[in-house]
Amino acid sequence: QVQLVESGGGLVQPGGSLTLSCAASGRMISRYAMAWYRQAPGNQRELVARITSASSSNYADSVKGRFTISRDSAKNTVYLQMNGLKPDDTAVYYCNFFGISQVSWGQGTQVTVSS
Repeated sequence: QVQLVESGGGLVQPGGSLTLSCAASGRMISRYAMAWYRQAPGNQRELVARITSASSSNYADSVKGRFTISRDSAKNTVYLQMNGLKPDDTAVYYCNFFGISQVSWGQGTQVTVSS
């Protein structure tokens, strides 16, 4: 059974930084594209960042230049470095395999940006 466990969220002031981690078990991530998503209250889940198996990445326009997705295949973990956080970044953040390889969603990790 494939499981994804997100961590690293918290409360941060505007302009602050956080690094989220997503530890996968039951499947090696090295052969798959991975992605981070987020869902704010009342909104649909949206794609934030994606990284291919070759470590090529792309980002939603709203986070471009502020967020960086990376992967450590040895640790079977995907990261999301978030800088310059804004109140609009407040959401529950989830990771998953991208596309048809997607599995059941984890619990996510709450990120709250507020002064």
